[in-house]
Amino acid sequence: MDENDGGQRWWHGAVLYQLYVRSWLDTNGDGYGDLPGIIERLDYLSWLGVDGIWLSPTMPSPDQDWGYDVSDYLGVHPELGTLADLDRLIADAGARGMRVLLDLVPNHTSTAHPWFVDAVTGRDAEFRDYYVWADPAPGGGPPSNWLDATGQSAWTWHEPTGQYYLHLFLDSQADLNWREPAVHREFDEIVRFWFDRGVAGFRIDVAHGLYKDAELRDNPPAATTDPLGGRFGQEQTYSANRPETHGVFRDWRKIAESYQPPRLLLGETWVRDLATLAGYYGHDDELQLAFNFPFVFSRFTAQDLSGVVGATLARLPAGACPVWTSSNHDVGRFPTRWCGGDERKVRLALLVLATLPGTTVLYYGDEIGMTDVRVPVELRRDHMSRQGTGWDGSRDRGRTPIRWDASPSAGFTADGVTPWLPVGDAADQNVASQRDDPASVLWFCRSLLALRHAELRGAIAPYELLTADGGLWAYRAGGLTVAANLSDQPAALPGPSGEILLSTAAEPPAPGEPLGPWQRSEERRVGKECRSRW
Repeated sequence: MDENDGGQRWWHGAVLYQLYVRSWLDTNGDGYGDLPGIIERLDYLSWLGVDGIWLSPTMPSPDQDWGYDVSDYLGVHPELGTLADLDRLIADAGARGMRVLLDLVPNHTSTAHPWFVDAVTGRDAEFRDYYVWADPAPGGGPPSNWLDATGQSAWTWHEPTGQYYLHLFLDSQADLNWREPAVHREFDEIVRFWFDRGVAGFRIDVAHGLYKDAELRDNPPAATTDPLGGRFGQEQTYSANRPETHGVFRDWRKIAESYQPPRLLLGETWVRDLATLAGYYGHDDELQLAFNFPFVFSRFTAQDLSGVVGATLARLPAGACPVWTSSNHDVGRFPTRWCGGDERKVRLALLVLATLPGTTVLYYGDEIGMTDVRVPVELRRDHMSRQGTGWDGSRDRGRTPIRWDASPSAGFTADGVTPWLPVGDAADQNVASQRDDPASVLWFCRSLLALRHAELRGAIAPYELLTADGGLWAYRAGGLTVAANLSDQPAALPGPSGEILLSTAAEPPAPGEPLGPWQRSEERRVGKECRSRW
């Protein structure tokens, strides 16, 4: 619980841990991770220093998009466990001081959801208006030029009822019509159902995309090809980021704050513009946290990362809590994307994530420096990357099972059982070997999280940039002074140096010595003292 407010904003300074359930631990020998597997390894997460666990989708689904195509918002996928398992997980995590967040998918449902099954029976069907339907364009063909996540038309023709339905992802994921008041009422009940069961909050999938342009106007050509805009040559001007979406989050925020402690709303806000990102916080009446994808997709340089951090903090409303992450189930793992597998860089990235003010989100395996796994085409499970060219390689590369040990099954499942995705072959990137080695990335990460809890937990620490000159990024966050040399050249520390607490080097640099390439240091200031925790 927070010291400052009794847990009212427990996520301030906290560490959340995204856990891809199917890749955590298989307890029944079917090759898929499950909820009992999470319960079995809660002590590991507690030992690591996690405050909250965000579970990838746990609701029933045909798994065309591995849970992001929901067929029942009030249940648990049978392959993952039962409602009783989820209740036990929430209780057992709570007994260890950890909270549980679920993934909520309000932009679309599976076409197997009973609402859509009814909607396709006719234009006057009870649930027809729960989805976005449209007549053909005047000259025939789709109503607009919108594209889905595979690069194909976002409209699928339904011959029996003579209209197109919208899907910004797979054609098996029909977009909901948030202009229909009944959809609002349904989700109010869904949100309360899970909050009543003790769920601490939601990570909200496609939070930026709920409303679409009422006139279904064509998206304009893109001015950029970066990952946050210009996908397939279009800006999502009319198919996402519509102003009406903010009203949904204001309503949900009222529901979230009617519980004690208040529940957390964490949005997947896939936007390029930081001012737009800041808008999802509202006036402290919308999302409490909004993912910062400009940070995720930044280059791993002092100038770029510090620039995004500074610009973010300058744009967020007063009192808004930033959130920092660098890996997830869509974009892959930072030890590959940012660090190229270089352990020095992995440690630097973990340092930054652990010492920035606000909330930190780690992706399972980040703590052992786990890299992406090459998944052969014949073993890929991600339909999104199979059907088109919308993703740079298969997203499966960042969803493979965590490696608990160096055995052929990586300790994820029983020997002889084929895991749902390959485990890879990096024997040193496993929990068992690193937990036995105090010099490992795992112990380094655990030490950083302990430092974060001691210095930054329970508040949004003030941030002061000291320098981002050349490859050196130095800043103060609360009582910490951090220096990270993100370059291949030695870098002089700014100002008088304090006691080095942690370092990539076998021997920490002496006070006054420069940081070597890809090294970092932190000092902890208490009044006029500098005291080491290690």
